[in-house]
Amino acid sequence: MNVLVVEDERNLADAIVRILEDASWTAEAAYDGPSGLRAALSGTFDAVVLDVMLPGMGGYDVVHELRRQGVATPVLLLTARTSTADKVEGLDAGADDYMTKPFEAPELLARLRALTRRKGDVMLDDVTFADVTLDLATHDLSCGDRSVHLSGKEFEVMRILMSSTSRVVSKQDLLARVWGDTDASENSVEAYVSFLRKKLAHIGSSVQITTLRMLGYRLEVFGE
Repeated sequence: MNVLVVEDERNLADAIVRILEDASWTAEAAYDGPSGLRAALSGTFDAVVLDVMLPGMGGYDVVHELRRQGVATPVLLLTARTSTADKVEGLDAGADDYMTKPFEAPELLARLRALTRRKGDVMLDDVTFADVTLDLATHDLSCGDRSVHLSGKEFEVMRILMSSTSRVVSKQDLLARVWGDTDASENSVEAYVSFLRKKLAHIGSSVQITTLRMLGYRLEVFGE
């Protein structure tokens, strides 16, 4: 599981990251509201641990904006506030759970496991961008009444691109998330992007995978 920790107290943020990594999860920290929002909007995280009191943009505003933009990533609010009114405000903003400081590591891990199980129960059947739909169960990519089946790695690359339409996805990010700890090179990414471009053309989609030199890839709609 990949978790984003948004906490302005750097020592606490780094401690939470270590707790998660000790549990064999991956974690990344952001130290203010705006950078936390940008990271959460990337669609690369399975859960977010979000402090309420943050510089630049408060936690309630961060989770509200995530939900407004259609990001369903589970959010666990973390705060020293203990009143019922504060908890209600956070949950009404779109958070999934609320935990007060100080906390014990086992409780944090248990709450995150519960959140991600809950996410699995309501997982979407497909992902859509412009005129293309990716079926998460069958791995079929479709446009109108035309469809094509994607191989395992084609599916993973396309799923990441379609879940990250607000940002550019780097080759290094794709290598890490699709190929993992292997000897695969950036040539592998380029090859699979080429395969996907041909399949998008085959089904008559207006969606294109655009290369941004030295940055990575992004989905765009031809003609816009």
